[in-house]
Amino acid sequence: MEHLLWTEKYRPKTVEDCILPERLKIPFQEYVNQKQIPNLLLTGGAGVGKTSVAKAMCNEIGCDYMVINGSDENGVATIRIKISNYASSMSFAGGRKVVIIDEADYLTSNAQAILRNAIEEFAANCSFIFTCNYKAKIIDPLHSRCAVIDFGMKNGEKQKMAGAFFKRIQSVLETEKVEYDDKVIAELVKKHFPDFRRVINELQRYAQLGKIDIGILAQIADVSITQIVKHLKEKDFASVRKWAATADIDATTFYRKLYDNLYDILKPSSIPQVIIILADYQYKQAFVADQEINLVACLIQIMADGEFK
Repeated sequence: MEHLLWTEKYRPKTVEDCILPERLKIPFQEYVNQKQIPNLLLTGGAGVGKTSVAKAMCNEIGCDYMVINGSDENGVATIRIKISNYASSMSFAGGRKVVIIDEADYLTSNAQAILRNAIEEFAANCSFIFTCNYKAKIIDPLHSRCAVIDFGMKNGEKQKMAGAFFKRIQSVLETEKVEYDDKVIAELVKKHFPDFRRVINELQRYAQLGKIDIGILAQIADVSITQIVKHLKEKDFASVRKWAATADIDATTFYRKLYDNLYDILKPSSIPQVIIILADYQYKQAFVADQEINLVACLIQIMADGEFK
């Protein structure tokens, strides 16, 4: 079956094909070489390759695996019925089975508690791989039953990974026979790095225009904070709230962009306090029900405590 989505069509089939730092790729490759996948908790930002490497390991080994999306099937019934029925039966391939629970940070506390026992009950027959964006939302008993691998990139790795993904994008576009401009592709990677899935999705969208050239640079321009800074300086709450409701921006991207520009926006004396505010609301982002309200609350506190130039 031909995939309509490039994210699936070009998903890596092997660990070697995954774009990861060597310090992460080596243990995954070793699991494949030994044909033994332990219980794993893969944590990191969206689109960095957690699910891709989990599926790649299973495909290379040739083991049976089942994928459950924790954001869709996050209740106790799923764990008790679906997972238990699958994990308790023998594999057609004769080896161990694997259950991949994607976005496990959306599982309810009760569902996670049941999984704690399931991991031990089916240990002889099945391994579990959990992927999550926010490991703080995973209960400690699951942490202790898994090898925790953090996909966060160190400073020395970022440029190398971005370069590797740039080459992968070129290969995708050449395969799809889409004309492109290297400068535009570089800007797209820069804007969304390290969310590789987002880059691929954006590429497919722009490719519908026939070619990806300098004409679309305006569409992928980096996040501008000029307008919201103006509202904050003027202490214009109504405009701040309107901006948060209508701005096409990811909260995490905004927090980072604001952090990178603090010295141009604020008086030096208030920068430490605003950094603490940003860190606090970025942490809360992992738990809140409404991201917009959380963002507005952050902006209000910065508006009150920040001394603007």
